[in-house]
Amino acid sequence: MALLPILCYPDPKLHTVAKPVAAVDARIRSLIADMFETMYEAKGIGLAATQVNVHERLIVMDISEGRDVPLVLINPKILWASPETHLNEEGCLSVPGIYDGVRRSDAVKVDALDGEGRQQLIEADGLLAVCIQHEMDHLMGKVFVEYLSPLKRNRIKTKMLKALREDRP
Repeated sequence: MALLPILCYPDPKLHTVAKPVAAVDARIRSLIADMFETMYEAKGIGLAATQVNVHERLIVMDISEGRDVPLVLINPKILWASPETHLNEEGCLSVPGIYDGVRRSDAVKVDALDGEGRQQLIEADGLLAVCIQHEMDHLMGKVFVEYLSPLKRNRIKTKMLKALREDRP
């Protein structure tokens, strides 16, 4: 297993639309393991392959307190989203230190493959539903700050670019 570098906003690669995973093979299983290691190390609850510069439809997440209920979604599709929504405080490993409100459906039903390539149907609400919608946005090339006003988004972009410059020698 290996830690993978996480792309940071406003990296244009974060806007790449992911392609379907062709086969759940040894390469994908290795990527899943690396993504879990990367997500846990970064103290995140979800990570899309897009965020580690792999543009395939793969998500790992674990919203459990004990960090012991890993969930893998390969080629996920939202079959249904509740019309009821809530404003949720969101953060993102690709936008470190930034949190803001994003309106999401309260519940979703998702069809996806698991880490072994088996079909699974997931009915999610609460934090899991929010996390699934957030990570699926990444697969579509969308970062949560794009839901914010242009003023907020530009401030975040400026802050992230400044942090990037300060990290470089």
